[in-house]
Amino acid sequence: MSSIENTDLKNQLIADFQTLQTQLNGKSLLPVNQLRSEAMKNFAQLGFPTIRHEEWKYSNVSSLVKQNYNFEASSDFSNKDLKEIHLPHLKGNVLYFVNGVFHAELSHIESPGEHLQVVPFAEAQEKMPEVINRYFAQYADYKNDAFTALNTALAKDGVVVHIADNKTLEEPVILRFIGDTRKEDVGSQVRNLIVVGKNAEVKIAEAYRTIGDNKYFINTVTEFVLFEDARADYYKVQNESDKTHHIGTTQVYQQDRSYFYSATVTVNGGFVRNNLNIVLDGEHIESHMYGLYLPTGKQHVDNHTLVDHRKPNCQSNELYKGILMDKSTGVFNGKIFVRQDAQKTNAYQNCRNVVTTDEATMNTKPQLEIWADDVKCSHGTTTGKLNDEAIFYMQSRGIPKKEAIRLQLLAFAEDVVSQIKIDSIKEYLEGLIVDKLASLGK
Repeated sequence: MSSIENTDLKNQLIADFQTLQTQLNGKSLLPVNQLRSEAMKNFAQLGFPTIRHEEWKYSNVSSLVKQNYNFEASSDFSNKDLKEIHLPHLKGNVLYFVNGVFHAELSHIESPGEHLQVVPFAEAQEKMPEVINRYFAQYADYKNDAFTALNTALAKDGVVVHIADNKTLEEPVILRFIGDTRKEDVGSQVRNLIVVGKNAEVKIAEAYRTIGDNKYFINTVTEFVLFEDARADYYKVQNESDKTHHIGTTQVYQQDRSYFYSATVTVNGGFVRNNLNIVLDGEHIESHMYGLYLPTGKQHVDNHTLVDHRKPNCQSNELYKGILMDKSTGVFNGKIFVRQDAQKTNAYQNCRNVVTTDEATMNTKPQLEIWADDVKCSHGTTTGKLNDEAIFYMQSRGIPKKEAIRLQLLAFAEDVVSQIKIDSIKEYLEGLIVDKLASLGK
């Protein structure tokens, strides 16, 4: 049965970790490596989730765990290849990772060093030990989440970003992760740590892309730490192949008066699971979460969000939108926790979806748990088809049916896309969305 755990990939990964341990050369007692060992023990005990797990009820990973991937895959990706996937007008601090490994020759940093520290994760233990030892794996749940435990144990690269106190970063930090599957099936574990100092401000973007025809498995964890009065805009863009399994977790920890804004846009990907978890552990905090997903064919996109209000006088706002085409499937599971001490909380959550065919499927599960009595909270979800009356009206004004459908869906998606403050990424997304919706209405 598909719900029975397959152990082949699990055993491969445990063996990889044991090999890694033999190469530590006396560094096994470092706090980070002790933590990694604990994470691997947790993964070995947890195993990969099955559809018997409530959190994975609608997302079956059996097709992922039945494969073997090369987590040490080499790549000859170069500037020549980069031209094929270039984003026009891309400016800022741009870092490239191919199969999870940092490529300095493709990357460039523009912001001054006194404002911004950027170090590849593989080098952070030596170059930024105080940051790694204090914040690595302090917030993402490697004890109960199998994929987070796996990433914590085996992640080899990614990036550590530190924004100094009282600094506003004028240029965004853009992380481009490329899966090169032109030669073989590839796996990668990516770990990112973003620390935003007191009264500091930054825009961060993660963009994911695959090239090649083989299978790709990427397991990524990004941890954000926002100190008092810090502000961070975070954009995650996924344009990956139908043979990609993407498991991504973003864990955010906010202190007093901090502001966090996120937009997660999934344009393509065979199997995508995005976890966005935000802890509001201070007063007068704002958190805004937007999401857009456009699966076609048999693509599967699962968005799980968790907002944990721990202190009073905070607000969170969440809007996720889906356009589901062909035989695609979507999942939205949104949880809001309001703790007993979190009086005067204002929390809003909404998920809206359009299914364009009878064969597309959307599963939604909004959840609200409140232990405080002086709060304003609401949540809701809707799934339906296009407005036939509006389409007919547009046709009566001389607009062809295909164009009327496309315009309706573009307007539906605009609520999310319009929020993106990095112009080059916004323009890139608008083009992708127009191209993806072009086949509708034929």
